[in-house]
Amino acid sequence: MPKHCFPGLLLMLLTSVTVLETQPAHVSLKPQKVQFQSRNFHNILHWQPGSSLTSNGSVYFVQYKTYGQRQWKDKNDCWGTTALFCDLTNETLDPYEPYYGRVMMAWAGSYSEWIRTPRFTPWWETKLDPPVVTITRVNASLRVRLRPPELPHRNQTGKNTSMENYYNLVYRVSIINNSLEKEQKAYEGTQRAVEIQGLIPHCSYCVVAEMYQPMFDRRSPRSKERCVQIP
Repeated sequence: MPKHCFPGLLLMLLTSVTVLETQPAHVSLKPQKVQFQSRNFHNILHWQPGSSLTSNGSVYFVQYKTYGQRQWKDKNDCWGTTALFCDLTNETLDPYEPYYGRVMMAWAGSYSEWIRTPRFTPWWETKLDPPVVTITRVNASLRVRLRPPELPHRNQTGKNTSMENYYNLVYRVSIINNSLEKEQKAYEGTQRAVEIQGLIPHCSYCVVAEMYQPMFDRRSPRSKERCVQIP
């Protein structure tokens, strides 16, 4: 090979070595999008595999701590898990306390660094499911009862606490006349027992409801329709 070919070859080799040195294996293993997702104070840590991997053959290790604590705690149920989520509800029961979670990934004998969530405070960040709706027909009226979704917290008697223990909630109830394909708001307020009167005989009606948190300007999805025929 002519001598003038060697400098280019040497430069190419040096460049390849530099790239390898600046891209260590553990970088591509780092779990992605490590974050809490919370509904009704059920707090689940989620993540995705490292940028160059699928979940095949990889395992994950999860730790958590309260804000201000130095020591991380292992989540035994999620130590060496192959799942891409970990239920940390029981470890994050105080809705007003800020928490962190973190995840490390192992694959083919290599380990990533720990990837930490942003600070997570359940009271600020949990999302609401719609209220549970039951309806009872009384002549040409409907009695609607609304119940917030159950929470993981329990009171001293062992019963689940209500979302109303933590937030001021406004309920919005709408009624749909199926014959006219017309929907209108029937009630908005804080009461969980509502009576809808003045319904047209021989018509079919459906009721849907949602909850609203005025403090956060946040609302739940709409509930499933509950339907009844007025005789």
